[in-house]
Amino acid sequence: MLRIVLCALLLAAPAAVAQQNYPQKPIRYVVPFPAGGIADVFARIIGGRLSQAWGQPVVVENRAGAGGNIGAEIVAKARPTAIRS
Repeated sequence: MLRIVLCALLLAAPAAVAQQNYPQKPIRYVVPFPAGGIADVFARIIGGRLSQAWGQPVVVENRAGAGGNIGAEIVAKARPTAIRS
């Protein structure tokens, strides 16, 4: 039983180390509503706090239209980021 636990810990360690440097580039925060609205204000407040916590700039982009579908489509088609060590 002890061997199984030790093996599990050893296998989990590289994954924890690999995630320590994330994020390594600016974060894009898409808001599917127009600028100046309450959603924009909250996004900018949250973006500022995330920027301080992560040490990376958080860019808030307003992509309004089609009831939020334009912003959702941009996020859905965004290039995925891989976490690499």
